[in-house]
Amino acid sequence: MTGVPPDELDRAVQDARRGDEHAFRLLYRDLHPRLVRYATALAGADAEDVVAEAWLQIARDVRTFDGDVDGFRGWAATIVRHRALDHARRAARRPVADVPLSDLAGLPAGADAATLALEGLATREALRLIGELPPDQAEAVLLRVVLGLDAPTAARVLGKRAGAVRTAAHRGLRRLSDRLADGGAASGDRAAKGAR
Repeated sequence: MTGVPPDELDRAVQDARRGDEHAFRLLYRDLHPRLVRYATALAGADAEDVVAEAWLQIARDVRTFDGDVDGFRGWAATIVRHRALDHARRAARRPVADVPLSDLAGLPAGADAATLALEGLATREALRLIGELPPDQAEAVLLRVVLGLDAPTAARVLGKRAGAVRTAAHRGLRRLSDRLADGGAASGDRAAKGAR
């Protein structure tokens, strides 16, 4: 979704396997935002940490990967999924201490925090809606639509058959479409009542 042609990304995978840092950066820029969106559905606010852990493993093991860019995306998604499951297990074993708001008041805000917040609203809303789907549908939609994986690759990530992933993604997208149509109709009804 970076606008880089697939054949160039395929070459980047092969070059990254041989240690080409520029090729690895190209793959990172292509895939990182999608992996974060996927991890957000799995790990919530800890998605960036999960993906960072995954990139460490990807960088360490990229020389052993064999395949094209679609296979690389599936391989990376599998690593993110495993890191997210590991993260959830660790979090379940250790309780989280709440930080009082007064401790956060003195922390500096980012220079463009307002802009970043506005840009992230649509993405967060979409991820929230996907997160409300049954888990198998949510993961299928994330892998197929957000990460752009084909059904066989997404099936390998999830350990399912390609047909099951296609069906789950279709059902999830249909549910999202119905939910958006219902929301749009409700908004239109409220606007019409307000105009009376």
